[in-house]
Amino acid sequence: MRTFAILVVAAVACLGASRAAVAADLIPDEIIAEMQSADVVILGEIHDNPDHHYVQKEALEAIDPSAVVWEMVTEEGAQRLAQTAVSNPDELSRILRWAESGWPPLSMYYPLFQATRAPVYGAMVPRSAARAAMERGAATALGADAARFGLTIPLSAAEQAARKAEQMAAHCNALPAEAMPQMVAIQRLRDAVLARAILRAEAETGGPIAVITGNGHARKDWGIPTYLARLRPGLKVFALGQSEDGAITGEFDAVVDSPAPEREDPCKAFETSN
Repeated sequence: MRTFAILVVAAVACLGASRAAVAADLIPDEIIAEMQSADVVILGEIHDNPDHHYVQKEALEAIDPSAVVWEMVTEEGAQRLAQTAVSNPDELSRILRWAESGWPPLSMYYPLFQATRAPVYGAMVPRSAARAAMERGAATALGADAARFGLTIPLSAAEQAARKAEQMAAHCNALPAEAMPQMVAIQRLRDAVLARAILRAEAETGGPIAVITGNGHARKDWGIPTYLARLRPGLKVFALGQSEDGAITGEFDAVVDSPAPEREDPCKAFETSN
């Protein structure tokens, strides 16, 4: 895995500022071959890194999936999309209600929608379900599927502590410690909803299935792959992580590295004026 990552770092360094114009060869052939032999390919990302979406686009073109599961699309949005011919990004944004979703601009993701004609499966957790997970736990929010996806089973003390620490760091150490169990519950719920959509897509289309999601859900040590391994141990799952300047948390089958884009300090959102 590390060799793959180093190869990609070298390629990115050569591309420099012209990378946006490059449509191929961002992923080493070894990784492409592994993806093409998998039943499910989970394509991680840092949501606001444009380079990560170029990598995902190349992966989709190489995989030629029978369906694509999106963390950023609700199930209702996917159903509306299936009933409508989309000819431009404005129409796609309207159908998916992208502007209301809180995700980075659709312009980052539009090339991924264009990369394949495979049907879209939505796995975005609605705000109402996220609130229910915070108030009553992930198992309550998932309803009848909670036991099947393991949400009724408490995490080990070590994993719960590690997850809470990551959530605290992700929120700039600005939230109260007592809120962290709820944040972990929402993360588990999102993992489960994504896994459920993957299994439905595979059952209905036969696979291979591609998944567009954040690195936190793609990681093999406690993300989507753990759910799939428990529910469908025969599936061959490949998890791609995407790092920035070599930094990433979690375990993956391979990691592609890209430069970090210029962005405002996300912790400023948690600052309060005196």
